Amino acid sequence: MTSQKVVIIGAGFGGLSSAIRLATLGAEVTIIERQQHAGGKLQRIQLGGYTFDRGPSTITMPHIFREVFELAGVQMEDYVKLYDLEPRTRNVFADGTTVDLSKDRVLMKEQIAKYSPEDALHYEAFMKESEALYCEANQKFLGQLMLHPQDKYNLSMLKSLLRVRPLTKLDTLLQRYFRHPYTLAMFGRYATYVGSSPYEAPSIFAMLGHVEAELGVYGVEGGTYSLISGMEKLAREKGVVLRTGEEVKRIKTHLGKITGLETDQGEYSADVVIANGDVLSIHQLLIPEQERPSMNNRRLEQYEPSLSGFVTLAGIQRQYDKLHHHTVFFPKNYRAEFTDIFSKKRAPEDPTLYLCYSGYSEPDLAPDGASNLFILANAPYVSKAWRWEQELPAYQEKLIRRLSELGIPDLEQADVMSHYTPEDIQRDTLAYRGSIYGISSNTARQTFTRPSNCSKDIEGLWFVGGTTHPGGGTPIVTLSGRLVAEEIARLGRR
Repeated sequence: MTSQKVVIIGAGFGGLSSAIRLATLGAEVTIIERQQHAGGKLQRIQLGGYTFDRGPSTITMPHIFREVFELAGVQMEDYVKLYDLEPRTRNVFADGTTVDLSKDRVLMKEQIAKYSPEDALHYEAFMKESEALYCEANQKFLGQLMLHPQDKYNLSMLKSLLRVRPLTKLDTLLQRYFRHPYTLAMFGRYATYVGSSPYEAPSIFAMLGHVEAELGVYGVEGGTYSLISGMEKLAREKGVVLRTGEEVKRIKTHLGKITGLETDQGEYSADVVIANGDVLSIHQLLIPEQERPSMNNRRLEQYEPSLSGFVTLAGIQRQYDKLHHHTVFFPKNYRAEFTDIFSKKRAPEDPTLYLCYSGYSEPDLAPDGASNLFILANAPYVSKAWRWEQELPAYQEKLIRRLSELGIPDLEQADVMSHYTPEDIQRDTLAYRGSIYGISSNTARQTFTRPSNCSKDIEGLWFVGGTTHPGGGTPIVTLSGRLVAEEIARLGRR
């Protein structure tokens, strides 16, 4: 490619992926990151001898991360090491019934059969459907950008859409195979991986059953943040300039074309700007409305943000036999959780609680005999209906009490405890209304026709991240970064 000057806003997975690919292809790349460290929503937090990952902790689709390194001419293992988790995740239901998600289908059927012999009989058929959905998505939706009408509206794409049944809800598809509420919740939870409700999101997300059980769930040596550290190291080796603690104030344009950026510390000229941040926030905060007619404020408000999360980091001088590396505690009424989040816009009365205990796999991440617990409760995006500043103490007490009832007692005696709310996410990362995954996938439109990776109004402005194609989730955002970089390089060769 001809040498291009590219400036990237944000050093999350998408921004780092774009930077590495573009630098490898000969571009001059600078990343501007407003936080003190790379990683976006994923940050390493060290408190009193405990190491935590605040942000994504479930790593799937390792081939996407591996490609970031291999396309740069290096081996991933020289920068970061992953290890396969088996079982993948422990699922604990309201009456104490436990299912350890496993690649071993015989074991899966045995566990499901203990509470529903009928559901166990249909597990193989569901997994076959899950694999077919993954193959269709991987071939048609994930591996290419959808920049032009002909990319979306052609016979091949129409056939693919018909095969994945975009108007069928995930829960509806699951009910074709399963009857028991435990099985429906266990696989319905995959909608939350893209910040959505299993009762509203399209059935294509059933593909995550195949992704987890067959392709694997992975830990990262040293904690998930080590993946960011490895990518940052590679980016710097490729000549990428990373400036942290610097905030972009304005995207500069002239006659509808990118000219550069203005930050709180200076100005940068650029041929191309890639925004690795929430598309909606970028438009609202960095581009005057008159310069973005296709993405005006009225249209921005029509998008439904994804769910957010309320995080507690707890380091405690004890261990818990009930916990694996990943453990999920489901409530009695799973549907009520999403009614609370998306309809009432309040923190759930009885939320699903996800715990990542990375010290289970790597004891060095906590003191001897202690536990480093990342505790996540799904939460609504920021609105006037729920104010965390007012509600946090009582809600935190409720969650600690609930965990004690579930067999995780004494958290009130933790050595260290830290909280992170949707309002904190919005403040630190400028995520639109504090959403974790950008926009939700609660409609077919928001799932399959997301905001474009390429600005319709400003030539040379590109987007990577959860709001744009191909969607949310750590590996998918990483993939979006690579796809955008390769398209920019292709256009630069013309």
